[in-house]
Amino acid sequence: MTPSQETKRELAKKRVLELKGFFRHLRVFVIVNGIFFALRMGWLIPLLPDWFPTEPYYFQWVDLNIAVWGVILGVHALTLFRHKFNLFKKWEERKIKEFMDKEGTESKKYK
Repeated sequence: MTPSQETKRELAKKRVLELKGFFRHLRVFVIVNGIFFALRMGWLIPLLPDWFPTEPYYFQWVDLNIAVWGVILGVHALTLFRHKFNLFKKWEERKIKEFMDKEGTESKKYK
């Protein structure tokens, strides 16, 4: 293999590992929060031991957990798929060109 092929292979391997990590994170999110949600809805209450607290207020934290973990998962997705979101880069390039054009027309105005 040539050095450029090895570099491409290493980058591709790194990308695959990042994708595997994200999908593992997504799978754990769905499983764990699915169980928490089932507890919150009372679907798993009959399966719990007698000593386990089953009052409805005991599971109110589940909603916040799902929301916070969902935000963290969203940030993970944004960092992983950052190359697909080049909208901001295009906007930045357009603004730079716009300001450069504006600077050029204003400098000609005062000559």
